[in-house]
Amino acid sequence: MEFNYKIKTQNGEMLEGGIEASDENAAVSILHGKGFTVLSLNAVGKDIFSADIGQYFSKPNNKDLVVFTRQLSTLIDADMPLAEGLRTLAKQTEKPSFKKVIGDVSEAVEGGSSLSGAMAAHPKIFGPFYVKLVQTGEISGKLHETLLYLADYLERSQAINSKIRGALTYPAFIVFSLIVVTIIMMVYVLPQLLSIFKEMGASELPFTTRTLIAVTGLVNRFLYPLIIVVFGGIYFLGRYIKTPDGRAWLDNLMINIPSLGTVVRNLYLARISESLATLIKSGIPILDGLKITADLVGNTNYRKILLEAEENVRGGGSISEIFERRKEIPPLMTSMVAIGEKTGKLNFMLEHVSKFYKSESDNAIDNISQLIEPILVLILGFAVAILVSAILLPIYNLVGVG
Repeated sequence: MEFNYKIKTQNGEMLEGGIEASDENAAVSILHGKGFTVLSLNAVGKDIFSADIGQYFSKPNNKDLVVFTRQLSTLIDADMPLAEGLRTLAKQTEKPSFKKVIGDVSEAVEGGSSLSGAMAAHPKIFGPFYVKLVQTGEISGKLHETLLYLADYLERSQAINSKIRGALTYPAFIVFSLIVVTIIMMVYVLPQLLSIFKEMGASELPFTTRTLIAVTGLVNRFLYPLIIVVFGGIYFLGRYIKTPDGRAWLDNLMINIPSLGTVVRNLYLARISESLATLIKSGIPILDGLKITADLVGNTNYRKILLEAEENVRGGGSISEIFERRKEIPPLMTSMVAIGEKTGKLNFMLEHVSKFYKSESDNAIDNISQLIEPILVLILGFAVAILVSAILLPIYNLVGVG
């Protein structure tokens, strides 16, 4: 968001200008960090015509954030002043939107703000996990090592996402092609082909042929209403998924799909274990670690479990007590967490759990195509069988009779 401000400098000078921030509190924090007294702050309303369209096509992605994090770590390790290092990175960044974000962070740091505080003003770029680890690195004096770990963590997450997309590309293409071919045949090919049976006066047609004639006639008769219903259903499903209940339904479906659900579940368990282990090892209190991990996990079911664990720990209980009650958490993870809590080596145990589930998910991702291919073969075989029995066999019988 953009805000217009009126401020008073430390010298008593009155200034006016504009500032970009995630919300009003963030804007005030940035201005206060520069030593200004805020007299007024008003949000600038933007319509669709005044919006910077270029920014929507130049938003920083995960790769940009990885490069920035690794380069910033290198500059800090070289003893370059933080503000100067940020200015240098802002100059060499190609994407205008990311250049502006880094520039804002640099200005806030020059004004006396901490790096984590300046980054927190841009939550869409620097999430809570990122900001919290940077804050820990600042407090411990190990900002260089923390940024290196963050870059490695982001790269691993990107690699997993890329593997999943790559594994699902072929099946998605096959399914999409099958749908397109089916629509074309229903609208253009089958009506003309099936009319042959009427012209030849065939009276005793197989059940599959009669069914195909009925379905084809129905589709062509109500084509536009069907299109409206399909796209309307997709639209309302998308709206429903954005609601809390809809999101919970989708998240539950994702971890319970046969075969694929195991892959997704292992990915979430690996993310929970690695994130929580990293936060604990960085010296962040367990309650904060559970809360941050709950916000990071990306699944409402596991988020509820982690928040329940936080409440239980706050009341004097343990994490493993909550994990043991939930079917989404396998016994292996529950046992490892319980041992870690008893021995005081929770982060050590979580690291081993993370390695195990990352290995399991990597192997499963590599085999996704093999898991889906039998299903695709069955679908394609079923479609071919219907076409053969509904079209070719009646034609063959008519030719044979003739």
